[in-house]
Amino acid sequence: MASQALLELPSSNQSQPTLPNDTSCAETPEAWDLLYRVLPGFVITICFFGLLGNLLVLSIFLLPRRRLNVAEIYLANLAASDLVFVLGLPFWAENIGNRFDWPFGADLCRVVSGVIKANLFISIFLVVAISQDRYRVLVHPMASRGCRRRRQAQATCVLIWVAGALLSVPTFLLRSVKVVPDLNISACILWFPHEAWHFARIVELNVLCFLLPLAAILFFNYHILASVRRREEASRARCGGPKGGKTAALILTLVAAFLVCWAPYHFFAFLDFLVQVRAIQDCFWKEVTDLGLQLANFFAFINSCLNPVIYVFVGSLATLPSTPTVIG
Repeated sequence: MASQALLELPSSNQSQPTLPNDTSCAETPEAWDLLYRVLPGFVITICFFGLLGNLLVLSIFLLPRRRLNVAEIYLANLAASDLVFVLGLPFWAENIGNRFDWPFGADLCRVVSGVIKANLFISIFLVVAISQDRYRVLVHPMASRGCRRRRQAQATCVLIWVAGALLSVPTFLLRSVKVVPDLNISACILWFPHEAWHFARIVELNVLCFLLPLAAILFFNYHILASVRRREEASRARCGGPKGGKTAALILTLVAAFLVCWAPYHFFAFLDFLVQVRAIQDCFWKEVTDLGLQLANFFAFINSCLNPVIYVFVGSLATLPSTPTVIG
């Protein structure tokens, strides 16, 4: 549905989806028409519930005007990041409903794309920080007492926000509105000046933004789950104490939510990379990649609605004998 030239104009970023790749391929207009009609409504729905949930979390933490503990510092920053993220979704929804014809100008193209990209990294890095903090509390509770300081958590959050901002700089610089004659639109797309940018981008997305965080989350939560089971067995052996079923269920929910929300996006982002470097030239896979990336974006967006539910409202229910709650 787009010209072959679009292979040189990758736009598969978290804020703006990939444009259809190739007019030489067999088109599937029915699928795209359905996507244009349905997906914007879903995105606005995610935006609404994301705003509601994250504003509620921030109000719980900030309105009482009390000092936040370490876990609450991380959770408040996560809610703030997700809140900023969902504020950019109405622009994305309008862009999809407008069939990728960006109506907001070049400046907003860069700002919206860059802010969403920054908060993509910030949100994921904060999830890793929360897992690491829980690991120190539950697996090494004695050692963690002296080093779980508020200033350390605050400094970690500042570093995460700075890292997210720096990683989004290429998006701020390379996003622009370009005319696509074959589609008769002006699209907000990434314009890479050199082929090497494709490789740098996929390393940034797939490795730095998914595989490494996933490995850290699995490591921390595996050891947390093992520690919970040991405590549960010891408690039952002493006095028939309660089971840690809620805690184990929460840990498995955290990992499953991360995988379900982010794995599809990074899978199709990698396929899109293969299309951009022409490792994949088959029309069927190009069309699968284009459509799949749109749906994968949807699952990634849901993560900003699930975070407050999982980390605050569900997490506060899971407690351990003689330890803080699972979320600190």
